Amino acid sequence: MKDDVKPKDGIQVIARAAAVLRALKDCQTGLSLGQIADRVALPRSTVQRIVAALIDERLLVATRAAGVRLGPELQALAEAARTNTVDLCRPHLAALMAATGETVDLSALRGGQMVFLDQVQGSHRLRAVSSVGEHFPLTTTANGRAALSILPEQDAIDLAAAEWGQGLGNLPVLQARLALARKLGFAEDNDDHTEGISAIGIAFRDFSGEVFAISLPIPTSRFAERRALVTSALLAVKADLEGTLAG
Repeated sequence: MKDDVKPKDGIQVIARAAAVLRALKDCQTGLSLGQIADRVALPRSTVQRIVAALIDERLLVATRAAGVRLGPELQALAEAARTNTVDLCRPHLAALMAATGETVDLSALRGGQMVFLDQVQGSHRLRAVSSVGEHFPLTTTANGRAALSILPEQDAIDLAAAEWGQGLGNLPVLQARLALARKLGFAEDNDDHTEGISAIGIAFRDFSGEVFAISLPIPTSRFAERRALVTSALLAVKADLEGTLAG
């Protein structure tokens, strides 16, 4: 009978430890044991044992205010997850280029901008190419709009406001675009960021919750004729990635 119970007990401990880590995710200054216990609905003594074990593994660190916060080991794990996401996406980028002949970009939402992480250049003589490491805005690009569309609406508005600087620009237009992107599963840029270049992009979250986007920038001169093919291919990749990352 004990052999039957131990695996279940182990799974429960992991689930509770994960709940403690999630409770601390948005609290940069940390929480006390009592505050954590309230948030995860567990006895303080149970939380204390879990926290002690997580501190031993450097997943948590004690604060000066007699509380705890997320530890350095989680940052290392997060960086590894980001690298793994780029590796995971690389075959999809290559497959999209092979199917469409267009340049395919992978970017991530960081610091209120889209940062390009990887690219497979298209086979057409006339093609759009950006450099890995470049930063692009959120509100005028396909990958940026796709990323905004999978965020909570207020978070998307806050990021747009930060990008626009003063005022909220044409917020109703952006909200309509994001609503359409949520409905269709992809976002578009029709000469909005760079004249002569249009694009389609999808967005997804990786294992760590970071927002990534895959986009295909296409010369506007052939965008209309390529749109259906590119959209279909991108949505298939999105479904595949979401299935993999959900598992």
